[in-house]
Amino acid sequence: MIAGGARPAQGGSSHLQRTITDDLEALLHALPAHIVRPLVALPDRSDLLEVVMDLGRPPEARFPSHEVVLSDIDITDEHLDYVVGRIGEFGDDNRAGIERTLHRISCLRNRRGRIVGLTCRVGRAVYGTIGIIRDLVESGQSILLVGRPGVGKTTMLREVARVLADDLEKRVIIVDTSNEIAGDGDIPHPAIGRARRMQVPTPTMQHAVMIEAVENHMPEVIVIDEIGTELEAQAARTIAERGVQLVGTAHGNTLENLMMNPTLSDLIGGIQSVTLSDEEARRRGTQKSILERKAPPTFDVCVEIQSWQRVAVHPDVGETVDATLRGYDVQAEVRELDEAGAIRVAQRAGLAGGRRGRREPGMVGGLPTRTNGYAARAELGGARPEPEGGFPRRVYPFGISRNRLQQAVKDLRADVSLIDALEGAEAVLTLRSYYRRKPQTLRDAEARGIPIYVLKSNTVIQMEQVLLSMRQQPGGAEVDPVTAAMQEAEEAVGEVLQGNEQLVELSPQNSYIRRLQHQIAQRYNLASRSRGREPYRRVLIGRDEGDMAPF
Repeated sequence: MIAGGARPAQGGSSHLQRTITDDLEALLHALPAHIVRPLVALPDRSDLLEVVMDLGRPPEARFPSHEVVLSDIDITDEHLDYVVGRIGEFGDDNRAGIERTLHRISCLRNRRGRIVGLTCRVGRAVYGTIGIIRDLVESGQSILLVGRPGVGKTTMLREVARVLADDLEKRVIIVDTSNEIAGDGDIPHPAIGRARRMQVPTPTMQHAVMIEAVENHMPEVIVIDEIGTELEAQAARTIAERGVQLVGTAHGNTLENLMMNPTLSDLIGGIQSVTLSDEEARRRGTQKSILERKAPPTFDVCVEIQSWQRVAVHPDVGETVDATLRGYDVQAEVRELDEAGAIRVAQRAGLAGGRRGRREPGMVGGLPTRTNGYAARAELGGARPEPEGGFPRRVYPFGISRNRLQQAVKDLRADVSLIDALEGAEAVLTLRSYYRRKPQTLRDAEARGIPIYVLKSNTVIQMEQVLLSMRQQPGGAEVDPVTAAMQEAEEAVGEVLQGNEQLVELSPQNSYIRRLQHQIAQRYNLASRSRGREPYRRVLIGRDEGDMAPF
């Protein structure tokens, strides 16, 4: 028996133990004898990644950390033909497989289309790999897996499909472009459990098969590997908007890679440049051109796979993208498996040490351009402070994107319900263009005395700012969180300057508001320092640094 069948992985506990099935014998059967003999003799063949056969060169075995030359006999056309005759047919993507296995054979062709090289990659079903993110999988959220090639994205994706189909008993459809998830042939590999597999005739049709899966087979979950084109990104958004859980992988090592990739940035909400008016730019104290997220992200959660034992999780993709665009260094939640196989959180999600030193679009002097929107939200990874007063409970959106408004409500954690008619509405949200034309619906709202709030643009940030302006204190007066915090700082400065207080402690605020409060103290030549941990970190204002020493 040559490393075939199933075997437990080393270093796993009983509840997270991994079992690996590689069907290596099937791959060895397709290789020439002068390659198989030295390969079988290798002590670490269970870690084999792939066998490379290039015309006129000796064959090589590749492992995670090294390569081994298997023979001093150069590869010939006969050797290549021997392998091609024992595997499936090559598709338009120059990939083939071995029926009922997960092995993938990719070919290199010359200009005339003749095969001059083969990469025989070992496919393994690894059971138990998703223990480190199982809570995310079971949450029903859409999950995007990213990581460098060979780190195990597809292996983890395969196990996700099996767990969702078998353990959670959900209707799972796998869109299998190159038969890499469920194996070659018409009968899928047992590693996917009860999940169903749709094969893709050609890679350019992957997006169409994704839509077909939703329309024809009523899935609760769709699993897709290697989202790489704009059409596939758009299809993924369509799937997510229909309420189907989506689990997929994409090209890129980190979430920030996707933000810089114009083709795939739609997966994380898309990024657009917004030009502010002179008045708005002066009010914000920023340049006129800023970057904003265009829409809610397709995927709720992003998992950066760093190794089998370590992943970095962005639990809220929208929040992470927003904070990054505002110049913050965002740290993900890092999870690790220790030697006993238990999950350990090595790093909590949050903001790492404030903003980046470089100047970015949407920033001036190191300060973010948003005022009411982001300032009213707590730091990532911490609890959001509840403001005094509340929002109108029932809001009627007229002529604006309902999905974006729902995202703004979610971001602010506002207790707001979006209703479909003017009846029962406590407030109406609309665009400036609609308000100028005054259609009958808006005239009816004015006649009934329902407040109408006008947006300058149909963006999430504008909606957040308007929602914050709608927030009411118990007495009914509007409250601006930035203005209130600045007023508190000014009053504290007055108390210190008048000698009424030696040291004044302000209310907890996020880092942006604290920065503004520090600037007020500096303007009056007073000392200030932040104290406490997020989300209860606050500013102290006093006459000199000596007053701050104990803190």
